[in-house]
Parts: sequence; C-alpha cells; structure tokens
Amino acid sequence: MISLNTLPNAAMPNKRFTFLRTAFLTTATLLTLTTGMVLLALMSLLTLGLAKNFVIHTFSRGIGHLVLFFAGVQVIFDGAPIERPAIYISNHSSTLDIFLIMTLGIPKVRYIAKYELLYNPLFAVMGGLTGQIFIKRQDSERAVATLNRAYEKIRRLGLSLYVAPEGTRQESGKIGHFKKGAFRMAIDLQYPLVPVHFAGARQLCPGKTLKVKPGTVTISFYPPIDTSTWTLENLDEQIAKIRGDYIRWEEEHDRIALET
Repeated sequence: MISLNTLPNAAMPNKRFTFLRTAFLTTATLLTLTTGMVLLALMSLLTLGLAKNFVIHTFSRGIGHLVLFFAGVQVIFDGAPIERPAIYISNHSSTLDIFLIMTLGIPKVRYIAKYELLYNPLFAVMGGLTGQIFIKRQDSERAVATLNRAYEKIRRLGLSLYVAPEGTRQESGKIGHFKKGAFRMAIDLQYPLVPVHFAGARQLCPGKTLKVKPGTVTISFYPPIDTSTWTLENLDEQIAKIRGDYIRWEEEHDRIALET
C-alpha cells in the first residue's frame, strides 16, 4: 500500500526536473538570442544593411528552430507562404509563438510588433537591424502615422507584413477579439490576406508562462483571401468571418486532441 505521506516526496523529483528544464531552456534561449544579435550586428555592418531579407528569411529562421529544438518542440508545416506580397495573420496564445513565427520562412517579410518590445535590448537591436515596424497600440493616431510612413517603402520593396490581430497573448484559451489593423492594411496596400494557424502551442506553453512541455505544434497556412472587394463599410463583417474560422480551427484541434 502506498502511504499518502510519501506522495509529496515522490513529487519532488518531477518538480526539480521541471525547474531545471525551465532554467536550461531560459538560459539556452537567452544565449541563442544574444549570439544571434551579435552575429546579426556583424552581418549588417559587413553588408551595410543590405541583407535584411536574407537575415529574416534564413538567419532568424535558424534561431527559431534552435530555440524550439532546445524546448523539445517539433514543428509540422501544413502549407507554405505564397510568392506574392501579402498580409499574414496568426492566433497568439503562447510564449512559443514568437519563435514559431521565426520559423515560417516568409520571403521579404516585416513584422508589426508592439512598441513595448523596444524596451527589451535583444528585440530592440534585432528589430532595428532588420527593419521591423513597432507601433504604439494605445495611441491610434501615432500607430496609423507610423504605418502610413512605412507604406511607400513596403510597396516599393514588395514586402509582406505579419500581424497578430489579437494583439497580446490570450490566456483564456479562446480566440480573442481581432483588432482592425491587419485588415485595414490589406485594404490600404491591396494585398491578399493569408491566415496562419498555430495548433498545439497553447497546450505546450500557455499564455505568458516560460514553462514548456515537449510536444508537437502544427502550423497551417490557409489559402490567401482576396481583399479586393473589402471596404470600410464591410470590414467588420470580413473580420468576423475570419475570426470565426480561427474559432473553428481551435475547436477542431481541441476535439482531435481529446480523441487521441
């Protein structure tokens, strides 16, 4: 018979293992990002900043895969980016998402990120060297002005954009409210919109936690959505349809996970 008094002691090795694993992953991630930042700075200096697309597509992709490898996370891709410029969107419910995004290999992409990331030296340096776009979400006028200034360069260079329409990480386990920014940009730039769905990231590393369980994440690229008929008048309807798709994809993944 197992004594109840032995249960706390039996659980101690698991707690120690979890602590050590989290500490290792955090250290490995910081070392990877720091090394990447140094190499990125050297590459930018040597190429006079002309290799941004190569750095984002190849170099950042390698960093993302390396961090996920340390975390014990296997990534399965269903589909791929399209060849023409587009607006890419995804759900956002895990700390893993930033590294999953880095693995996507979208050609000539720039990320729309919250201004607060600039307070982190690693992201500030890497984002600045690769030409990412940081906006203050709380200040709509300044955010719009920042995007308007970027539009000319985006069109001229044929860049794609990546946005998480939920804004911040969702901790409820549900798809959050979609902000209009990404969809308004699709209208302004006359770009198609490509939905990307991360399935499994929330279960391995929910919300803002740094604890990651080993497992598999499936990244699905869905067919591009034509936005040529979108207007400001029907924009809310279009957003609701796409958010409904994400809710359905999440429910399908949860159902399959319960059955297996």
